[in-house]
Amino acid sequence: MTEVRFYHLQRRTLEQALPKILEKVLERGWRAVVLAGSPERVDTLNQHLWTFDAGSFLPHGAARDGFAEQQPVWLTTEDENPNGATVLVTVDGSFSDHMDRFDLICDLFDGNDPDAVTAARDRWKSCKAAGFDLTYWQQNERGGWDKRS
Repeated sequence: MTEVRFYHLQRRTLEQALPKILEKVLERGWRAVVLAGSPERVDTLNQHLWTFDAGSFLPHGAARDGFAEQQPVWLTTEDENPNGATVLVTVDGSFSDHMDRFDLICDLFDGNDPDAVTAARDRWKSCKAAGFDLTYWQQNERGGWDKRS
């Protein structure tokens, strides 16, 4: 059964949290698709993942880079899985109609934006109604994640 984790960003931005989550995915030998809300967001994240940490390497690509099947992390606006990923990371309130094709979904949303919080609650309700295994994670004071009930 697909597990859906909702990550409530409060202390760190998406740009700070996403690379850490993707590093954990790759450490486990998994592949990921990052589903973003716009081509501009894909471009921004694509550039950011190359430069977020001078001492780190996070292999990834997007449509203009090509070679989707070879990319451990694929950035896209399309509801697709060209790299055979088992993890889907959704940002910007994006939503997949094919969530059951992944083992894990990570839904990252901005907890400082009331509209994003409302939209995340709606996605939670939809996922619950669909029978997915749901967990909610909230950032703590140190920027780490605490599982909440």
